[in-house]
Amino acid sequence: MVAGPLSDEERLNWLILSRSENVGPTTFKSLIKRFHTAGAALRALPDLTRKGGLNRAPRIWSRDNAERAFASADKIGARFLCSVEPAYPTLLRQAEPAPPIICIKGDEALFARSGVAIVGARNASALARKFTRQLAREIGADGHVIVSGLARGIDTAAHDAALDTGTIAVVAGGLDVIYPPENASLHAAICERGLIVSEQVPGTEPKADFFPRRNRVISGLSRALIVVEAALRSGSLITARFAAEQGREVFAVPGSPLDPRCEGTNRLIRDGATLLMTSRDVLETLGSEAPHQMSFFEPEPPPLPLREPDAAEMRHVLEMLSPNPIDLDDLARETGLDAAMLNAVLLELSLVGRITRHADGSVSRA
Repeated sequence: MVAGPLSDEERLNWLILSRSENVGPTTFKSLIKRFHTAGAALRALPDLTRKGGLNRAPRIWSRDNAERAFASADKIGARFLCSVEPAYPTLLRQAEPAPPIICIKGDEALFARSGVAIVGARNASALARKFTRQLAREIGADGHVIVSGLARGIDTAAHDAALDTGTIAVVAGGLDVIYPPENASLHAAICERGLIVSEQVPGTEPKADFFPRRNRVISGLSRALIVVEAALRSGSLITARFAAEQGREVFAVPGSPLDPRCEGTNRLIRDGATLLMTSRDVLETLGSEAPHQMSFFEPEPPPLPLREPDAAEMRHVLEMLSPNPIDLDDLARETGLDAAMLNAVLLELSLVGRITRHADGSVSRA
């Protein structure tokens, strides 16, 4: 679904709803589909959570907080962009579940161009940094925007080499929070010549659980992902997993089996990622397809239920769930509920924290 630009009031409501208790991206999308506007969804939350079994008022992010966030964004030359607005990046919108609202600063025209993500180790070797700069320059010269996470090591090398051709940095904290500190000048250069994106409001310090969400946006903005160096347990491998789930091309640069920084990339190749030797490996796969030629199919959302779910149906769905995730098609078959009613039940259960929705669309009991 793509609408026109939202009013300032509705955009404010989107921010409030997206940061309210138990409203993740999937639940947010269900609420907007059911109530059409964030304002209407916010008014419905108390009744929905009561029906779901919550014996207190839901924790709704305050309007004062939202107004301060908007004022802070305006002060630093940033703005909020909602997923139904035309300027929101098409690829990210289709990376389910897409962030409902992002904060951006810089040249948003870069969203219209083909993106290639480059990520890797923070403690990258000198040779890997050199190769990263070469990849970023050559891929950028072919018209693609380089996307990365503004971290130390590989990310820094990729952004720095792509400043002249176009780069997008996705950060885990607020746009005005410089992390790591030594990237202050690069951060400023990207704000001026590229684009910085965050799911967080200005002033937010990065936290550990923000980084996987940041990584999902990196892959979501890109048609392909390149991993240059990565340990077995690293954020880069999390990004690669997201990219695979989103249907992106995943490339990995091979390295010495004796270097722990290459264990992750070598494992990716063993598990099916494309081995990358030169930028031609990426460019030949992607081609020189212009952004306006790219087309994407957005599946039709399930219909709205003809009536509200009752307590017996919610108990039945909970009984069918376990801590292990189950696909929604399988859950519908086992419960006997149609897609519309099942989605209505899951919406109310998610709002009271009784279920967990997973990135692949499956659901489990919380």
